[in-house]
Amino acid sequence: MADPVLLARLAQHRALGEAPESERAWLADHGTLQTFGIGDVITRKGERATTLHIVLTGHLVIRVDRGAGSHKIFEWRAGDAGGAMPYSRGASPPNDTVAEVPTEVLMVPVQQFPELIRECPSVTATLVHAMIDRARQFTSSDLRDEKLLSLGRLAAGLAHELNNPASAAVRSAKRLTESIAAAEAAARRLGATELSDAQLAAIDAVRDLCRAPSGPTAHSPVARADREDAIGTWLAAHGANEGCAAPLAETSLTLAALDRLAASVSADALDAALRWISAGCVVRTLSSDIETSASRIHELVNAVKGFTYMDHAPTPEPVDIRSGITDTLTMLGTKMREKSVEVSVQIAADLPRAYAVGAELNQVWMNLIDNALDAVATRGHVEVTAGLELGRLVVQVIDDGPGIPAAIQGRIFEPFFTTKGVAKGTGLGLDIVRRLVQRHDGAIELDSRPGRTTFRVRLPTETGLPSPP
Repeated sequence: MADPVLLARLAQHRALGEAPESERAWLADHGTLQTFGIGDVITRKGERATTLHIVLTGHLVIRVDRGAGSHKIFEWRAGDAGGAMPYSRGASPPNDTVAEVPTEVLMVPVQQFPELIRECPSVTATLVHAMIDRARQFTSSDLRDEKLLSLGRLAAGLAHELNNPASAAVRSAKRLTESIAAAEAAARRLGATELSDAQLAAIDAVRDLCRAPSGPTAHSPVARADREDAIGTWLAAHGANEGCAAPLAETSLTLAALDRLAASVSADALDAALRWISAGCVVRTLSSDIETSASRIHELVNAVKGFTYMDHAPTPEPVDIRSGITDTLTMLGTKMREKSVEVSVQIAADLPRAYAVGAELNQVWMNLIDNALDAVATRGHVEVTAGLELGRLVVQVIDDGPGIPAAIQGRIFEPFFTTKGVAKGTGLGLDIVRRLVQRHDGAIELDSRPGRTTFRVRLPTETGLPSPP
């Protein structure tokens, strides 16, 4: 005979209170009321729940550290039902289920589920709907959380990538102001020497030589150091400023040209002319450096725009796989350089487009390539290939890491399953990859052995889509 107090409490239960009284009585007869204190574990990580949890009072929580501290992913309060559910696949929880406050739970063992389904159809329907709603909510929230984590990683990498050219541009701009001032001072001094047309022509000849493209050997460190020493010695011997040696060494200027100039002008005019020419060389070099830095920043911004499809609606459209992979590798450039990983890309020249949401496909490439970079050792190798097989696009991400043990390969796409250390992996990346690929009518396969792990993604082409009815 069911406890009348328990029956009354079940009648007030938010999820099950509307069930027929006979079904609530069945739950009271076949369940066990248990009380848990703060911090008590109801279901442990990796162990499948063996009971249905009907929460009468309190608060149960599952938290996971996704790299930014403990994060709540599941919770059950008074009026909720959790744990094992009828018709569920019985997946193990990603972490311990813990009582955060004193909690009372009516526990119904899974061995009673066949009878529960038969005797309590209303309760069963309610539990199944709750399970579906929770799965839908989790699918949406974990995809959002993984995107936010990916965005955080991208932002950190992008900040590092942008910092180098931005800092270089700032340094060059500051030096440019100083160099322009030096050039102006040298020009005024040179103008005061009242040179003849022939002398001005001699100076222009040296200036034109400095502006000419440098030979390949002039840019090697050893050749540049030797040239700087030789020009510095020449300048000292002719009473000119030795500080001009470094800028002049970067050019095609020869000692013979300097000798011709020294023979054409006075010592004072020679020093002023070389200061003016040297300052001009520095200005041109700094201007080129600023242009290079700005171009790099522009390239990175375009890569971000391409990777995120920020100016596209999140709807399927023809997508260039090559551009997506290129933008992804640009975003991961810092990580590649930090580990000195060699990344080779082989994409068929005539590869057709996919019909997909571009930002979601890029999320697939990001997760797979990022995992590959984590898997390989320093100076390892990652290979990305894309081609056409049997009318479908096939993209492969291959790494020469230690491989995934055969015992866990079957679980690699499970939510929250990760081979990375604590706070280094969420266990969501490959699960999300699988779902995104399936959303695009594709498939993903794993082939792994020591020294070679391959993730193979198959997608329909733009022309391979089924015709509308």
